[in-house]
Amino acid sequence: MSIAVIIGVHDGIVIAADSASTLTISAAPGAAAGIANVYDNANKIFNLYKEKPIGCATFGAGSIGNSSIGTLIKDLRAALMNKEKAKDLKIEFDPDKYTMEEVSKTVAKFLGDECQKQNPAMLPALNIGLLLGGYSTGQSLGESWSVEIKAGVPTAPVQLRPPDQAGISWGGMSEAIQRLVIGYSPLIFQVLAEVSGEEGKAPVTAQELFDQLNLLLMTKLQANLVFAPMPIQDAIDLGRFLVHASIMFSRFLPGAQMVGGPIEIAAITKHEGFKWIERKHYYDQRLNREASHVVVDKSEKD
Repeated sequence: MSIAVIIGVHDGIVIAADSASTLTISAAPGAAAGIANVYDNANKIFNLYKEKPIGCATFGAGSIGNSSIGTLIKDLRAALMNKEKAKDLKIEFDPDKYTMEEVSKTVAKFLGDECQKQNPAMLPALNIGLLLGGYSTGQSLGESWSVEIKAGVPTAPVQLRPPDQAGISWGGMSEAIQRLVIGYSPLIFQVLAEVSGEEGKAPVTAQELFDQLNLLLMTKLQANLVFAPMPIQDAIDLGRFLVHASIMFSRFLPGAQMVGGPIEIAAITKHEGFKWIERKHYYDQRLNREASHVVVDKSEKD
């Protein structure tokens, strides 16, 4: 599992995520899956088009078939940047004129198509979420979008908030952040449903309670941490804090630590575009100066 956070302010968009990836194995067909290992170096944040202000973070299932979500997102990026590859995948994308809604739909369709190539028996486990941030062509404010793949089927992209409104959104193991920002555990409605039935009557459902109380509780309890004029550096610091809080919360819970590893952060702004703030590498940058995504000071000597 994992945690991914997207923060929107007027100066830009910040995307932050952990690096944990959980390997689950079933002892027998149909048996419940158990945690075999937790890896701490998964890649979850991506620039969807080099030198364009478009990025995303993923959470949920870490792979589709034999390919990691990271590899598939990079496959999509290669297609977006190459008209012939895009044509082969039936992708229509104009890098000089696009909207974030179109980008979100393209990502959803691409991953959905990859899911449908798998054994149907695997589809129930293919639940993937993405938080996308960036600038539509010609627009001065960044946008935040969400895409979900449920049991291998993509849902329609959702714009998380109007571009002129600041806010935080997150996905994955959200217990710590929801307690901190919203003011209550996401399990509260289940607990209330179990105790809310009158004598001789069945308790109401958690969904009924959610519909009745969620907006009221959020209005009364939510901590206002983000404001539109917040500088991008402060938004970066907030993203780092929220991911770190989730990592430490997971660390001290019983069981495997399913949120962890290095924190990665990217910022997307109108004039600077997509910029890495914190990033891990599996190779030494000094030995890989020619990598297209590695910038090394040319004045350095070997």
